Amino acid sequence: MLAKKTSKNQITIPKRIVDQLPNVSYFNVEFEGGVILLKPIKFYDTDLQKIRQKMKKLGIQENAVAEAIQWARSK
Repeated sequence: MLAKKTSKNQITIPKRIVDQLPNVSYFNVEFEGGVILLKPIKFYDTDLQKIRQKMKKLGIQENAVAEAIQWARSK
């Protein structure tokens, strides 16, 4: 498929490809070996207040996450 770069450096992704990527609005763009790679990125809504409330309810301390990561990396 052919895509043209506009004067504002924009490229339209063909509909046949976009249709295969439902709910994707953002892409990581890389240039490797003369090839432009677009990797879809999904974002998730995060409510930090709800997360903190859940952690408090479960008795999980804020430093527990860092400790868990450190433990997992040591394995």
